[in-house]
Amino acid sequence: MADASSESSGTKGDSKDPESGEGLRAGNEVQPSSDSADSSRALGAEDGQPEAEQERAPGEEEEGEEDTDSMDGSGLYSLTEEGGGSRERAIEERDGTSGRRAGRKRNRPSSGTARRSSSSSSDEDDEDDEEELEEEQDDQVMEEWLGAELRDLGHLAWQAVPSLRAREIGRDSQQFVRRVCGSRGLVQRLELQGRLEKHSGCVNTLHFNPSGTRLASGSDDLRVVIWDWARRRDELVFDSGHKSNVFQAKFLPHSGDSTLAMCARDGQIRVAELSATQRCKNTKKVAQHKGAAHKLALEPDSPCSFLSAGEDAVVFGIDLRLDRPANKLVVVKEGDKKVGLYTIFVNPANTHHFAVGGRDQYVRIYDQRKINENDNNGVLKKFCPDHLVSSDSKTNITCLVYSHDGSELLASYNDEDIYMFDSSHSNGADYCRRYKGHRNNATVKGVNFYGPCSEFVVSGSDCGHIYIWDKKSARIVQFMEGDKGGVVNCLEPHPHLPGLATSGLDHDVKLWAPTSETPTGLKGLKEVMKKNKHERDEDSVRHADQYDTQLLWFLMSYMRNRRPQRTRRGEAEGETDESWSSPDSSDEEDGGPDHVQCMSS
Repeated sequence: MADASSESSGTKGDSKDPESGEGLRAGNEVQPSSDSADSSRALGAEDGQPEAEQERAPGEEEEGEEDTDSMDGSGLYSLTEEGGGSRERAIEERDGTSGRRAGRKRNRPSSGTARRSSSSSSDEDDEDDEEELEEEQDDQVMEEWLGAELRDLGHLAWQAVPSLRAREIGRDSQQFVRRVCGSRGLVQRLELQGRLEKHSGCVNTLHFNPSGTRLASGSDDLRVVIWDWARRRDELVFDSGHKSNVFQAKFLPHSGDSTLAMCARDGQIRVAELSATQRCKNTKKVAQHKGAAHKLALEPDSPCSFLSAGEDAVVFGIDLRLDRPANKLVVVKEGDKKVGLYTIFVNPANTHHFAVGGRDQYVRIYDQRKINENDNNGVLKKFCPDHLVSSDSKTNITCLVYSHDGSELLASYNDEDIYMFDSSHSNGADYCRRYKGHRNNATVKGVNFYGPCSEFVVSGSDCGHIYIWDKKSARIVQFMEGDKGGVVNCLEPHPHLPGLATSGLDHDVKLWAPTSETPTGLKGLKEVMKKNKHERDEDSVRHADQYDTQLLWFLMSYMRNRRPQRTRRGEAEGETDESWSSPDSSDEEDGGPDHVQCMSS
């Protein structure tokens, strides 16, 4: 895997910005002096408003009050670890190293005393100097890597009191909720509200129903739970019918919350029929992949059709109105080699288009109306960051998602960064934004847009934290500890309210809402980001050995589960569970309940 520090110069075309290399600026400095320029940049230690917002002429503040995204009207935002943005703190940190060195010089004994001092004290001083020098070098490398593609935060667009006053008199009332949910001020106040506890395994999937009143979760325990999340209680718990880890469970739109589509490690695509009396009537198999099926893609207006993608490289189109619901749309290939799939998503603005990603570095877009596998393997267009096209690293895409209007496409790369592409660009176009700081290595990470107009990008991380970036500037605006187990995988924004549901290796679901009295101080962000980058750089050096270890693990797991599979297949002959099959289906089932969601096979 290529060194991450060398990738900061990989942006081309739309991703370039005349101010992109300036990094993060100090929070309350109006105009930093030349000798403090280094301390005013990146890492999120002293980030705040753009200089353009800070250099205001007298009286300008009153005129721009409507553009302040703040709960208290201050409009100030800082990335300092203690929540403040004082210039004194920035100067203290800037001069901290030199101050410590000067202190040691002042405290050094006179020549007479020096003869009595031990040589160990001078050795300790030398070691301290070396450690401080290494820390300074690390900070400089981090600043260059992180700040290379950042832009200034845009002007804040929402203020609580004037907006509430306008709604009371009926002005712009229809836009109130949209502006609130897309407010940076509320994103900065997100905090943990509660936990939903019912599962006995890792929670791998979350999905709100279209109205946002119910939340579905699926787990390694093979069960699906329907939650009344506002009252913190489960309404329905049922066995999914799968034989291995449930990877996704989604309400079909316009179905009255009565139909749930599911996929799992066993490769089955199943549909559950729910009743209004809080019970599951039955579950039926509608398709079978020859490998694990990680993701489903819903068509926004269809209550009976959706897509599935599997590690067998097959995309099924499933129509529940047909006697044989599953229809093979395409086998994804690069040249003659099949590409196993981890993710799929339908363009909400053009439901004929869908995007897939998996075991290579390419985002592929297809048009269901004209897939000809003899012409470019049926691909409409492909996207990939230019520096990853010829990279020797084993990068793959763990998740991708379209924005609310289908104009943008996010892709999260394994042990790499998150990239945003313009879906209207031509085939082979480079990315237009890059989001850094998290780590995506140990599990199959999700990524999502947050806000009614996709104003933010949200992702989990191996470090157990949740990261939220401002979409346009690529700056981190929220940083929260999300999982005690160490990894956050799923992030599901509420469809209408400013809230978020997350899950990971913990056996619960966490709910987040903007109830904090003060904006985030991003405490500990600098250290966590440095740790993530160092671990990623170290792993890139020994990636080949790690890849061989993962391959060995997969082969051993496969052989271990062969005998239990025969037993289960024999038992299955006597079952009466109704199932639909497709001509392209396979009866092979991979894995068992002892598998974990974490490792991609």
